[in-house]
Amino acid sequence: MHPVSTQFVPTTLAVALMLALPAHARAADSGAEPSATLTGAAAASGVTSEFDRIVVTATRTERALDDVPSVVTAIDREQMDRELVRNLKDLFRYEPGITVTTGTGRFGLGDIRIRGLGGNRVRIETDGIAVPDAFSIGSFSTANRNFVDLDTLKRVEVLRGPGSALYGSDALGGVVAFATKDPSDYLEEGKDAYFGFKLGYEGADDGLFGAATAAFGGDRWSGLVAVNHHQGQETETMGEDRSEGASRTAANPQDYDGRSLLTKLVFAPSGNQRFKLTVEGNEDQVDTDVLTSRVLAALPPGSPPTTPRTRTTSLTGDDTQTRARVSFAHEVDSIDSALVDSLQWQVYRQDSETTQKTFELRETVSSTGRVTNPTRREREFNFDQRLVGAEAVLHKDFSSGSVEHSLTYGFEYTDTEFRQKRDGRSINLTTGAVSNAILPDVFPVRDFPTSTTTLAALYVQDEISFADGQLRLIPALRVDHFDLDSSIDPIYAADNPGLGVVDMTETSVSPKLGAVWHFTQDWSLFGGYQHGFRAPPYNDVNLGFTNLQFGYTAVPNPDLKPETSDGVELGVRFSNEAVFAEFSTYYNRYDDFIESLRDTGTNAQGLIVFQSQNVANAEIYGAEARAGVDLGALSEALAGWSLRGSAAWSKGEDRDTGTPLESIDPLRASLGIAYDRDSWGVELAGRFAGRDDELPVAGRFETPGYGVFDLLGHWAFAPGAEFNAGVFNLADRKYWEAGTIASQQAATSTVLDRYTSPGRNVGVSLSVSW
Repeated sequence: MHPVSTQFVPTTLAVALMLALPAHARAADSGAEPSATLTGAAAASGVTSEFDRIVVTATRTERALDDVPSVVTAIDREQMDRELVRNLKDLFRYEPGITVTTGTGRFGLGDIRIRGLGGNRVRIETDGIAVPDAFSIGSFSTANRNFVDLDTLKRVEVLRGPGSALYGSDALGGVVAFATKDPSDYLEEGKDAYFGFKLGYEGADDGLFGAATAAFGGDRWSGLVAVNHHQGQETETMGEDRSEGASRTAANPQDYDGRSLLTKLVFAPSGNQRFKLTVEGNEDQVDTDVLTSRVLAALPPGSPPTTPRTRTTSLTGDDTQTRARVSFAHEVDSIDSALVDSLQWQVYRQDSETTQKTFELRETVSSTGRVTNPTRREREFNFDQRLVGAEAVLHKDFSSGSVEHSLTYGFEYTDTEFRQKRDGRSINLTTGAVSNAILPDVFPVRDFPTSTTTLAALYVQDEISFADGQLRLIPALRVDHFDLDSSIDPIYAADNPGLGVVDMTETSVSPKLGAVWHFTQDWSLFGGYQHGFRAPPYNDVNLGFTNLQFGYTAVPNPDLKPETSDGVELGVRFSNEAVFAEFSTYYNRYDDFIESLRDTGTNAQGLIVFQSQNVANAEIYGAEARAGVDLGALSEALAGWSLRGSAAWSKGEDRDTGTPLESIDPLRASLGIAYDRDSWGVELAGRFAGRDDELPVAGRFETPGYGVFDLLGHWAFAPGAEFNAGVFNLADRKYWEAGTIASQQAATSTVLDRYTSPGRNVGVSLSVSW
């Protein structure tokens, strides 16, 4: 491991770290009902029992945080409500080490990065079902993974670092597990019906949202229906230039509208088993007027000054995302068998679709200013996924002498079909002539053939406890078998004449060894080793297109190898009645990263050949910390006061060239000081970052360090009624967050304010239930 280098840290960040080294991150109780979860940062009992919270992602078993060998971030429904969480960026607002990327223009939130790895290298799942993949090609085609309405969730858990031993290929960088609401979360003993609604406003984008949840239950049957709606406009920036064209720094005008539905029907034939039918769907639509695209094209180098130029007079986007899934699950808590004590299994189907339509008006401008050839261009991008799958998780506890074993084993099977198409046409508004050629494409085109991936996996894990649980060893092993089948249709064949496709079969073994040692009552060590892998993606194996006019072609690569990782982690935890703290360090080595569209030279026909290849080797290492203090446990005069903070530092580089990795965040931290009473509470929460001064390309913009403060408050003014409010960026500071594309801009760029975060803004919500 490389030595940790000293970096510049803003004064505000240094002060925050001195006050409390780690942990605004609040863990969630995975099984508790909303009324039983711990309160926000100000809850005195929440500070002292932080590591007693129950999580399931790290080991696929219900374990207290103090007994898992990994760093897990857990967020419950109460925390999401009190922090006024409306989207993924809000969800991880106070979580250093977890970043949500953000684009500009029309595509908004991107992916979730964990310790510097993101995209499809992070597994995102809802109730154990993988969220659809991301895919992007060109300026008008970007399918992201923002498919989950956070108002339907009761809990979020994030496993930091490789998780392939339990979750397979997509967990090379970590796991984000969403758990949706259940009827039992709302039906207490003796209560057979529940109804609640929530209304709110968020000032960063003038958003309005509303939600209603109803639950019913009896001796055997119970059910839940949750409906949600949200709408708003563009997320503001600190840019003040509202002109039309490339110099604009204010956000492009935008309107969004979305809705979701979650329904569950549960049948419990006995007290220890449940059958669960879930139907879930959501739809989001965004309309964007891309004013920044209204530009007069520059002349190609060496062109005479009399050369006509093209001007875009209008460009608008109409983007829609939909996801629907149905699942049937069975849970058994107690089985009298020599092989299994409890089990869960489910079968499911999920369909998702991204459709993006782009409408552009163009004209030709002569050197004298004469306008000719007015044209309307229409483009449409479709990316569809259909997922069918089944999984089972079984548990068995047994003893071997004085040693206790908790065995977890299971299987996963998925069949996923991917379809993608780009279509378009150009209409001459003077002559009415219509053409399907918009250079360099002749539409319709597929950038990869229709593909089906089949995954079958078996895994086993043993939690071995020695010395009355003081020492726990947790070995695990998973075997994944991956098949890729591709088929050529007339669209792909027309765009790639004579180009074949390849199928692929891969088998990967992912071992893991974790350990937790409670060497005193208050102290414990944890850590271990994990091997991760990611199967070659369908679109990299068979990415293909040919353009004879521009002289290039993309060809499949049947020899792609899986991306792999080897990682180690070591940490220490401390917890007593007043203080909790956790500090961890990690090192991950990655091999055979796949670079898409790599220039491999020219072929016999003189065409430049692009092909996806295993070319990159990288390493990422760092340290993370979190802590909290119940000040009331130290002095009665401070009853109700609590302090929390967290920090994350990481460094990554290409091992072959020594170039820094662009996806690595600068040093980040958060700090919260709160006061909480029985019915109300307030918190001052700070977010801090160091300067991003390690970039792979010289001359790029180094985002400055910053310190931003938010003020949060909640008031339970009547039984079942609560009001939450927040003022974000109290000082109205201009700053650039990690995960934006600001660092890809030149330091001399005049439009850097386009990538700034919102200024001071307010959010409120009101929830009522009975």
